[in-house]
Order: sequence, then C-alpha cells, then structure tokens
Amino acid sequence: MLNLERLRTLDALARHGSVSGAAEGLHVTTSAVSQQMSKLEREVGQQLLAKNGRGVRLTDAGRLLADHAARILSQVELAQSDLEAQRGQVMGELRLAAFPTAARGLFPTALAALRAEHPGLRVRSRELEPETGVALVTRGDLDLAVVLDWYNKPLPLPDGLVKASLLDDPTDLALPVGHRLADRPEVDLADFVDDEWIAWDEGEFCHEWLLFTLRGKGIEPVIAHRAVEHHTQLAMVAAGLGVCVAPRLGRDPVPAGVRTVPVRPRVTRHVYAVWRADADRRPAIRAAVDALRSAGVRVS
Repeated sequence: MLNLERLRTLDALARHGSVSGAAEGLHVTTSAVSQQMSKLEREVGQQLLAKNGRGVRLTDAGRLLADHAARILSQVELAQSDLEAQRGQVMGELRLAAFPTAARGLFPTALAALRAEHPGLRVRSRELEPETGVALVTRGDLDLAVVLDWYNKPLPLPDGLVKASLLDDPTDLALPVGHRLADRPEVDLADFVDDEWIAWDEGEFCHEWLLFTLRGKGIEPVIAHRAVEHHTQLAMVAAGLGVCVAPRLGRDPVPAGVRTVPVRPRVTRHVYAVWRADADRRPAIRAAVDALRSAGVRVS
C-alpha cells in the first residue's frame, strides 16, 4: 500500500520543482525529502527521480504517480474537512499568511483571540505578499491568506478558491510636514506630478497598482526610493525624501515629521481572506475568518 506521507513528499517535489523547495514547503530537511523519495521508489519498484544538472526531475513514472498523489491528497483534505465539520470543533493546525500591514494590523489581535477561544487549534502564521500567499494557498502549502484588492485594480485569483471580505482600508498620502500641500484637508494624486515618490519594489502588486493609477491620471512618476516596509517608506518621507501612499491598516505610529492627508477621490484597499474550496467546511477556517473580521472592526 502506498504511504501517504511519501506521496505528500512527491506532491511537494512536483509542485516546488526541487528538493530544497519541497523541504521548505514541508518544513523538513532536504535529507528527509531524499529519504522519503528513496523509500517511495523502493515501494513502487520504479525510478521516480532522475538527475538534472545539480538538481533532479521527475521521470515519466514520477509524473504519473505525482498526478495521482495530488488527487489523493485533495480527497484526504476534503475528508478531513468533512470530519472536522461533522465534529464541529475548532482544532488541529491552521497555516495562515498576510501581507505586511495586515499581519501587523490584524494578526496580533486575531491570533490572540483564536488562542484564547480555541485552545485545541495550533496556528502558524507568516508574512507574505498577496501574490505569494494566493499561490501557496492554491497549492496547499497554506490554509488561508489575507490579501487585498485596490479599489481600481483587483488581485487575480485562480479557480478553486473561496473569499470572504474582512474590511475596507482607507489610504492617505504621506507628505513631509514642510511640503507645500501638507496643510490641505485633502489632496488629489494629480497634485503630485512634480514630486519624487517612495514606492514598493518593482514587480510587486502594490507597486504595479501605483504606476497604473498615476499613469491613469497622466503622471509618469519619478520613483526615487523603494522599500518593502511601509514604516521604512514613512521614515523616508519624514526625512523629506519624497511622498508615499500610506494605507491606515497597521500604519501607527506615524513618525514625527510626516503629515497624512486623505486623497480625493477616496482611495481604498479591500482586504479579504482566501482559502481552498475543498477546505470550506473546516470550522477552523470559519473561526479564523471571524477573528480576522473582529480584529478589522477594531482598527477600521
């Protein structure tokens, strides 16, 4: 009989494309992955992996069995979800991720509430950009991810995911206190055609949104500085190095020397949770969504 954990290892190899990637996804060592694969090859009596330069690739037999493994593991996950739903208890392990400001603004309150209300649930969380979180939920490495849509640019989602709204996050513009528009009650993005911008890394969803939005207003922005963390961006604004978009979720404390001004027309981020449809009946998923929504009410 095929061993389920060895099939899980093969599935991880097929999804990640490398032994190191599979090890990271399974939270084990690379030697553990290699050992499981050696045992699986002896179990089926066929070679499943072949050398490919410094790495490995799946053989034809390996790809065939990996396809079966994916279907088997999906059915196992569905069975576990149905059993949890029938039992009605929030327990087991739940793997969560959120983009940085949501991790900062929602996770401390939400995860503390889950620990207090459901002691049988073990939560593991990570901070990830939305696109990465969606990809890991889709391939089963995460149970739930907190992601976002900008008001004018939705995040693409693959089929097979369920989503639930958590909150709408208003977004301001952060200016140095000495900026010519710092005393305005509200500003228009078109007012900053001549300013230098502090933005996210190139290729990130929020960076692409910023370019899309500014170019839609006829502005070709000068991106003078890039930083992943919002608080790093705000520190640069405080130093007078430019302006930046400043969502309110997870923003406080705003450093001295920065003025945040609402944008006209209103700029918002829609924050929501996504998970796989085959896990939709898990009480742990529902409990996590409820806790995240409650945390969102406290900060919105």
